[in-house]
Amino acid sequence: MAELWPTSVAAPLAVLVALALDLALGEPPARWHPVVAIGRYLSCMGSRVAPAMDAPPQAARAFVGGALAWCLGASLIVVFALVLVGHMAGWVWWAKALALGVLLKPLLAWRMLSDEVRAVEAALSESLPAGRARLAWLVSRDVSALDASQVRESAIESLAENLNDSVVAPLFWFVVAGLPGAALYRFANTADAMWGYRGERSGRDWTWAGKWAARADDVLSWLPARITGVLLGVLGAAGGWHTLAEQARRTPSPNSGWPMAAMALALDVRLRKPGVYELHGAGRSPEAADTVQALRLATRVVTVLTMAALLWAGFAAKGMP
Repeated sequence: MAELWPTSVAAPLAVLVALALDLALGEPPARWHPVVAIGRYLSCMGSRVAPAMDAPPQAARAFVGGALAWCLGASLIVVFALVLVGHMAGWVWWAKALALGVLLKPLLAWRMLSDEVRAVEAALSESLPAGRARLAWLVSRDVSALDASQVRESAIESLAENLNDSVVAPLFWFVVAGLPGAALYRFANTADAMWGYRGERSGRDWTWAGKWAARADDVLSWLPARITGVLLGVLGAAGGWHTLAEQARRTPSPNSGWPMAAMALALDVRLRKPGVYELHGAGRSPEAADTVQALRLATRVVTVLTMAALLWAGFAAKGMP
C-alpha cells in the first residue's frame, strides 16, 4: 500500500472534518475567527468609501472606492488561503485533510444558525417581546412591530437563506476552488451583509459604495442558492414545485428567494416581508411546529451534503495504488 493517498481525497475528508468540528464545537473564539477579521477590514474601509448622508453626491467616487476596497480585501484573503494551502504541499493525506478541515470550519456555520433559530422559538414561547428581542440577533430588519407569526416567518426565512449563505455556498466553492474559493465566498457574503444596502445605514450612504459588493455576492451565490432551493424542495416533498422559480422571483434578491420559496412550499406556510414580498401566499401562518419542521428539513440538507462528501471520499480513495 502506498504511503500517501491521492491529494484529491483530502478535500472531501476536509469537508467531513469541518462539519464534525462545527457540530461538536460551534464557532471558534472571535480573536481567531477569520470572518471577524473580515468584518473589521470591511468596517474600517467602509467608513472611507461610503460618504456621509449629508455629503455632496459622489456616486462615481463611491462606486470606484467600494469596488477597489472589495477587490483589495478579496485579493488579500485569497492570497492568504493560497499560502496556507501551499504550505501543505507534500503533507501526508490525513494531515492535509485535518488542516484543511480546521481552516474550512470557520467559513461555514450550521450549528450557530440552527441554535439561533431554536433560540428564537424558545424565546417566543416565553413572550412576544422576548421573541422579538431574540430575532433581532438573527435579522437586520426592524422587529419592534412584528407579531408572533411574523417573528416565526422571519426566523424561518433567515434559516432558509442562511442555509445557503453559511453552509451550501461555502462548501460549493470549496469543491470548485478549494480553500481559496470558500474564503472568497465568505468574504463576498460578509461584504454584502455589511455594505450591500440601497441607501442609508449607520449615517452613511451605501447606494453606490456597496453596489459592487452586492453584485459580487449575487454572482457567487447564484448557483448555490438554486441548489439549496432544489434540495429543500426535493427533501421536503414541496407541493407546488412547478411554481418555485416564479415564487423565487418575487424577492428583490435574485438568489435568496430560491431557498426561502422552497422552504415555504415544503412547509405549506406563507413567508413574507411586509411591503417587500410574499412567498406562497396561499399557505397558512407558521406555528411553533413549523419552526421545528424547518430545522429538520435544513438538517436533512446538511445530512445529504455529508453523505455526498463521504461518497466523494470513497471515489477518490479508489484511485489509490
